[in-house]
Amino acid sequence: MPVERLWRREGLKISYKQPRKGRLWLNDGSCIRLRAEYTNHVWSYDFVHHRTDDGRVFWTLNLLDEYSRECLAIRVKRKLNSLDVIDILTDLFILRGVPG
Repeated sequence: MPVERLWRREGLKISYKQPRKGRLWLNDGSCIRLRAEYTNHVWSYDFVHHRTDDGRVFWTLNLLDEYSRECLAIRVKRKLNSLDVIDILTDLFILRGVPG
């Protein structure tokens, strides 16, 4: 990819794909992650930040259904806080119900 070539030329670190997670629990069996078994069972959200051409930062909050990989919501703002997360989750709970 051309971006990786530019990063190498500038001496920047290139990130590589991480290996898949093998187990759903810790060695002592204490933390079990839920693996989605049906639609609306497990949701996940993630914050991603980007920069515009003029260098200003904006954030996206992406909320996904783990089973269907459907994007349930995307919120884009210059600044996101916990109230924005609560607002999106509340709206989705009303529209889709609470996930399993």
